Amino acid sequence: MLRSPFFCLLIVLFFLSCKEKTVVSPKPDPTREEAYKLRDEGILNLQNKNYNNAFYNFNKSKITFENSKDSTNIVYNLIQMAGIQQINGDFYGSKETLTEALPYIKKKDIYSVSINNFFGIADKELSLFEDAIYYYNKALQDSENDVLKQSPLNNIAVIYIEQKKYNKAIQILEPILAKDIFPKDEYIIKKARILDNLGFAYSKNGMPEKGLPLMEKGLALRNQIDDFYGSIASNLHLAEYYASTNPKKSNQHALEAYKTATKLRSIDERLKALSFLISNDSETQNTGFAKKFVFLNDSIITIRNNYKNKFAKIKYDSKKEKDENQKLRLEKAENLLALQKAQYQKILFIIGITSLFLLLLYLRKYYQNRNRIEKIETAYNTETRIAKDIHDELANDVFNAIAFTQTQPLENESTKETLVQKLDTIYSRVRGISRENNDIDTGANYAKNLKEMLSTYNSSQTNVIINGVDKINWDSVEDLKKIAIQRVLHELMVNMKKHSEASVVSIKFNSNSNSLFIDYSDIGKGCEKSKIIKNGLQNMENRILALKGTITFDTEPNKGFKVKITMPK
Repeated sequence: MLRSPFFCLLIVLFFLSCKEKTVVSPKPDPTREEAYKLRDEGILNLQNKNYNNAFYNFNKSKITFENSKDSTNIVYNLIQMAGIQQINGDFYGSKETLTEALPYIKKKDIYSVSINNFFGIADKELSLFEDAIYYYNKALQDSENDVLKQSPLNNIAVIYIEQKKYNKAIQILEPILAKDIFPKDEYIIKKARILDNLGFAYSKNGMPEKGLPLMEKGLALRNQIDDFYGSIASNLHLAEYYASTNPKKSNQHALEAYKTATKLRSIDERLKALSFLISNDSETQNTGFAKKFVFLNDSIITIRNNYKNKFAKIKYDSKKEKDENQKLRLEKAENLLALQKAQYQKILFIIGITSLFLLLLYLRKYYQNRNRIEKIETAYNTETRIAKDIHDELANDVFNAIAFTQTQPLENESTKETLVQKLDTIYSRVRGISRENNDIDTGANYAKNLKEMLSTYNSSQTNVIINGVDKINWDSVEDLKKIAIQRVLHELMVNMKKHSEASVVSIKFNSNSNSLFIDYSDIGKGCEKSKIIKNGLQNMENRILALKGTITFDTEPNKGFKVKITMPK
C-alpha cells in the first residue's frame, strides 16, 4: 500500500494557505475585504474538515475576487476547491476546477506547480497513469529548486511502483535521499515519506534486506513527530510486506493503520487496512472486519456521490447568483448610461449649435477677408502686368514711333504710311491690353469675343488658325469655366508671342455631352519641359485643375509646343 495522495493534498493546501495569508489588499476596498474574509473562513473550515462549507467559502471568494480581476487569489481559491474535491473523491470535478484556473496562470510559480501536481493526482486516482506522469513532469518543469521538485518526483515514483516498475522508482528516490535536501519546516515529514516509499520499492523489487530497515525508520520518524497521516501509510506498507511471511505481524500493522485512519476519518485507508485484516484470516475478528469493510465500501460510494452533487450544486447556485447579480448590475448600468447619454446628447447639442454658429461667423469673416485679399492681389497683379506690358512692349513702340518722326521726313507719303502702320500697331496693343484686363463677357457674344482675342495675334510673322469655336454649345459651359478658358488661351498666346516665335499656331475646339476639349499647337522653338514653370505657364495648370479639368504640355527644343486641355462642362 502506498501513501494516500490525500495526505499530500492537505499538506499542499495548508502550505498554500500560509503563503497566501501574506497577500494584503493594497487599498481599503469593501469588496476585496469581503473576498479575503470568505477565503479565511474557507481555510478555517478546511482545517476543521467542514468540506461543504469550505468549498462554498472558496467559491464565493473566487467570484468576489473576479470583480477586481485579482488573478492570484482566483487561482488560489480554485486550487483549494479542487483539493477539497479530490479529498472527497470527485476527481473529474477537480479537473474541471483546475482547468478553470489555467487562464489565470501567467508565470511558473508555486501555483502552476500545485495545479499540475493536482492534475497528476486526479489522473493517478482515475488510473490514467501516463497522463498523471505527464502532469507531474510539467510540475517538475515549473519547480524552481530541488526542494520543490521532491513532491512531483516522489509522486512519479509512486506511479512506477503501482505499475511494478520498481527499478524506475528506485532510480528517482535514491538521489533524493542521498542529497538529504528537505524543507526545514517539513524535514522529518518529507524524509520519512522518501524512506518509506524507497523501502517499499526495494521490498517489492526483491531486496527486503534493504527495504525493511528503511520502512521501519520511516515509521519511527513519523511516530516521533506524531505524523499520524504518515504513520497510516507506513503501517500499510509494512502490513503488505509481512502479509506473505508473517500474517500476525501484518495484522498488527494493519490494525494500527485501521485505528489511526478511523480517528482521522480516512475511509480509503480504513478499507485498505480492513482488506489486510480480512485476507490475513484474523481468527477472532474476521467476520466483524468483513462486515465493516462491506459497510464502509457501500457508504463511501454514497458519501462521495453526495459530495459530488453538493459541489456541483454549490457551483451552479453560485453561477446562477452571479449571473443574476451581473444582470441587475447591467440593467442599472444601462439605465445610468441611458440617463448620462441623454444628458451628454443635450450638452453636445448645445455645444454643436454654439460651435456651428461660431464656425459660420468665422467662415463668413474668413471668406470676407480672403475675398478682400484676393481682390487686392488681383488688382496688384493686374496693375503689375499692365505696367510690364506698357514698359516692355507699348513704351518701346511709342519710343520707336517718336524716334521715327524725328528722323524721317514726314512729307514723304511712304514715311507717312509707315508712321500710320506704327500708330495702328500701338493702337492694337492698347486694345489688347485693355481687352486682357477688362471683364470677360460670358454671354451670347462669348464665342465671338474669344475668336477676336485669338485673332489679334495674327501678324505677318504668325498665322493663327482657329477651328471649332462656333461649334461649341457655350451656353452649356459654366461661366467660371468660360473665364478660365479665355484667360488660359490668352496666356498661351502671350507665351507664344514672347518665347515661341511660331510661324503657325493651331487652336482646335471640340466637345461631347460631358466635356470640352481644346488642342493648342504651334510650330515654334519649343522648350525643355522643366522650364514650363519658369515661363509662367504654371498659372494655367492651376486654373484648370481648380475647375477639375486636366492640362498636359508636350514640348521639346525646336519641335514646337503642344497643349491639351480637357474641361468638364
